[in-house]
Amino acid sequence: MATAELEKLRMSGAGKAIGVLTSGGDAQGMNAAVRAVTRMGIYVGAKVFLIYEGYEGLVEGGDNIKPATWLSVSNIIQLGGTVIGSARCRAFTTREGRLAAALNLIQRGITNLCVIGGDGSLTGANIFRCEWAGLLDELVAAGRLSEEQAQRHAALSVVGMVGSIDNDFCGTDMTIGTDSALHRIMEVIDAITTTAQSHQRTFVLEVMGRHCGYLALVSALASGADWLFIPEAPPEDGWEDFMCERLGETRSRGSRLNIIIIAEGAVDRHGKPISSRYVKDLVVQRLGFDTRVTVLGHVQRGGTPSAFDRILSSKLGMEAVMALLEATPDTPACVVSLSGNQSVRLPLMECVQVTKEVQKAMDEKRFQEAIQLRGRSFENNWNIYKMLAHQKESREKTNFRLAILNVGAPAAGMNAAVRSAVRTAISQGHSVCVVQDGFEGLARGQVQEVGWPDVAGWLGRGGSILGTKRTLPKGHLEPIVDQLRAHSIQALLVIGGFEAYEGVLQLVEARGRYEELCIVMCVIPATISNNVPGTDFSLGCDTAVNAAMESCDRIKQSASGTKRRVFIVETMGGYCGYLATVTGLAVGADAAYVYEDPFTIHDLEANVEHMTEKMKTEIQRGLVLRNEKCHEHYTTDFLYHLYSSEGRGVFDCRTNVLGHLQQGGAPTPFDRNYGTKLGVKAMLWVSEQLRVVYRNGRVFANTPESACVIGLRKKAVACSPVTELKKDTDFEHRMPREQWWLNLRLLLKMLAHYHISMEHYVSGELEHVTRRTLSLDKGF
Repeated sequence: MATAELEKLRMSGAGKAIGVLTSGGDAQGMNAAVRAVTRMGIYVGAKVFLIYEGYEGLVEGGDNIKPATWLSVSNIIQLGGTVIGSARCRAFTTREGRLAAALNLIQRGITNLCVIGGDGSLTGANIFRCEWAGLLDELVAAGRLSEEQAQRHAALSVVGMVGSIDNDFCGTDMTIGTDSALHRIMEVIDAITTTAQSHQRTFVLEVMGRHCGYLALVSALASGADWLFIPEAPPEDGWEDFMCERLGETRSRGSRLNIIIIAEGAVDRHGKPISSRYVKDLVVQRLGFDTRVTVLGHVQRGGTPSAFDRILSSKLGMEAVMALLEATPDTPACVVSLSGNQSVRLPLMECVQVTKEVQKAMDEKRFQEAIQLRGRSFENNWNIYKMLAHQKESREKTNFRLAILNVGAPAAGMNAAVRSAVRTAISQGHSVCVVQDGFEGLARGQVQEVGWPDVAGWLGRGGSILGTKRTLPKGHLEPIVDQLRAHSIQALLVIGGFEAYEGVLQLVEARGRYEELCIVMCVIPATISNNVPGTDFSLGCDTAVNAAMESCDRIKQSASGTKRRVFIVETMGGYCGYLATVTGLAVGADAAYVYEDPFTIHDLEANVEHMTEKMKTEIQRGLVLRNEKCHEHYTTDFLYHLYSSEGRGVFDCRTNVLGHLQQGGAPTPFDRNYGTKLGVKAMLWVSEQLRVVYRNGRVFANTPESACVIGLRKKAVACSPVTELKKDTDFEHRMPREQWWLNLRLLLKMLAHYHISMEHYVSGELEHVTRRTLSLDKGF
């Protein structure tokens, strides 16, 4: 959405009233969704009401339905659970309960309802909407409502957002809370791994998922678990023998631990439940391994939401309000979902019906169909897990020999990509070498052949185990070519940042001089800056955003304690402002200065004025993010002195440079999963290309399609030739010329700044308020 379109929305919701509630099980990110709906509603001039305790509050009314202001949802984006409460409500399932709910809404003029919950909660909202006309007729007949009131509120518009840690709703790539639940699970697995290795133990971990195995599947994929039980894919008869055999093989190859992950709804082929206790006893009796059970339980629902969930909720909340603004009396209830990196609207009941079809397929033992109905991502995760979990010897060996290296700065997820690429190549029958220290190491001959067990335990480790350097190949072409010839390398997989892309481009451009460079080449983008062309997301950027977000959360907490304090926080990213923008959105920053969105001294002045106004409210703190190269002259020190000088007597100022902590730490579940998938897909692409270009006993690849960047573009993983990406690249500033995430800046600006509610317009302050709000929006 362009800035002009966003400005048109101002006051487009005047006269409307929106109610927002959370229902069913809580999920991290619900508060961010409530915040986004509230602030977007106020931005467009609508009245917004917070409905406490879910449908129970809707039925009981009274103080459970309160008008919201901009400040009502301040400082909640980082909180887990739901601050407006959620409750199971038996009364709403009755006609009498829905009559009371309808009356409570009409008394407040609410005819737009935003429900955040699971499929049961959303189905209830749709029933409420379908019955609305009949409920009003009954209320009029009983004398509880006038004809005039009924006519003014003749239609109810409903929009849903799915809040469920299980990711069990068909129609969306990810539900609110799922990513945060995976964070909790991986934190436990990482902690358990260290003690399991120390004592050579087997751990059986039970995770939530009574009807959906998504959490179990992705956590198994992201941890390299030895065995997995999910409801959608019950094990074959005799699984006890197969499992124990596999666990024994793993130990015999030198592993000191085993991890078994089981979803709470796991069953065998005959529908008999498989319990974590049963699995534990089986391992002890058959193998004699020291085995422990850990049931994660409601830990998975708790804690602060991840950056992904905060941003997802903010995007969906904005889209939900727009859907309500555009709804007509004939518009069916819709659900706002995630497709790739875009928010979309889908018919609510169609999605609910497909979700029910999954359970029906499982009940009827059509398990393969159930996996397919879960969606392409679920099916891909399942297939990749099966491929990588246990060593598989290829039926026939090939003559192909590949090398894998890391280039550029370290990024979380690099090791996950190396592991999956090595194992996929071995399963394809290829020989695989790894290279230490990037192109520099390749030039020096730091090349070593590896096998399946050599990359065990790499998934959860941060940084780059292979070592990585920023050196480009241009000055080392002769020794690189010599090493490629000496080791008979026929394909290169380069995992890294902008240097990896630029380095492969240099090798391709040198093909005319060196026949040894006519080999297959593939780049997996891995950098916290997210500045590699050919992909929407680079490996490591999710981990970096979460690291920056957690630091900013602590900084905000510090500022809340001291009062009247503004923090200027500098992020990494070079000229690319992705890290600053997305972190700013995730923490509710007041401003995020980036190179791609030029700003002047007048914009800085407007932001200081905004901060001064903000200090007059209850929110006596400020957070400003600055990308390290956003402006040549307006440095972090400059901003500090400007804010300190202009805010003297109103607030004081502090600076914080986050630095290399953004590169460190264990990879997030997203980066582990993404790295694993990219490693597999990159190696399958390389294998296919090798077969295409293999002629007369040798590999000769000189077409543009034989050297590509592989990455996620919108919804699909795609391969883009490096030579074609050249025209789309700003080499001076080391980033793509067009970047999708710039659209997020509008959302950041809209949600960050204090906007005036309708009372100001009613009281005759229109001219002054409009003038002030526009001046604030000129900046950030």
